[in-house]
Amino acid sequence: MSWSKSLAAAAIGVAALLGATGASLAEVKEVRLSKGYGILYLPLIVMEDQKLMEKHAEKAELGPFKVSWQLLDGGNIINDAMMAGSLDIAGTGAPGFITLWAKAKGIPAVEVVGVSGLSSTSLWMNTNNPEIKSLKDFKAGDKIALPGIKTSLSAVMLQMMAAHEFGKENYAKLDPMTVGLPHPEAVAALISGKTEITAHFTSPPFSYIELKDSKIHRVANSADVLGRLTMDVVFAPKRFVDANPKVVQAFLDALDEACTLIANDKAAAAEIYARTAKVKTTKEEVLEMLQDKDTWFSATPEGVLKIAEFMHGVGSIKVKPASWQDMFVTQLR
Repeated sequence: MSWSKSLAAAAIGVAALLGATGASLAEVKEVRLSKGYGILYLPLIVMEDQKLMEKHAEKAELGPFKVSWQLLDGGNIINDAMMAGSLDIAGTGAPGFITLWAKAKGIPAVEVVGVSGLSSTSLWMNTNNPEIKSLKDFKAGDKIALPGIKTSLSAVMLQMMAAHEFGKENYAKLDPMTVGLPHPEAVAALISGKTEITAHFTSPPFSYIELKDSKIHRVANSADVLGRLTMDVVFAPKRFVDANPKVVQAFLDALDEACTLIANDKAAAAEIYARTAKVKTTKEEVLEMLQDKDTWFSATPEGVLKIAEFMHGVGSIKVKPASWQDMFVTQLR
């Protein structure tokens, strides 16, 4: 089923549900959240490990409250889960959220809204091809792994870097070389050197893991080109946010506590990630990543409008926000 048909079907289903149950229901007693694999999701990983959502739900007197977590990677996968109604609040790359925000804008039953910023780091372009020294050295036969074609964080950041390197009109120059792979699979493919994958555009810990192999070297660093901007955000269906203001506030309070823990005790945060992540890393390795000046965590979005303006300028989205506040909940304004 096409995305537009899925969107229409979801709209009809949700509208029918709202009509049948009424708009005055009490707030939900369970929230379904998603996180991803990498360091960018650390605040959500800390929230789950320390049960901070449960803590702040209790403070908000929401009664018996269940928190369910899912591990999802790639903007398309997350957007599909949100549209299918199996996800309430999701951490995702800013471009994936912006894409869905623009497509669903003005359709009440499926409209989405940003709940908060989340994190940023540097994305590294790593390669196993010794002849590649810069983005200009990629040839038609090279294949660049990233978690989602065109709409994932890595995909859009690569387009922005290509626009900077080759000119705005050539923003999609490297798109034909991209291959959709979850980060853990891309790491294995790049290091093995036995697949078509010759490069991987990725975030920590994957970028660090790859460079431990002597056959891998770094070609480019996104932070050097794009500067400081929020790369991952948290979003939710607008109908969910409107119907559950206490739940959303409890989430924001939990996220703030998680970000404070990371800022004040990087060693503890590194221990949580190393202990709980499916990707094998040591506490010391994670601590090195957290001490990188380009890695930071905050509920306040920075530079998200810059990403949206780029996406609108190249035709990836049809709706252009006037400001970043247009895309986010009122609590952040």
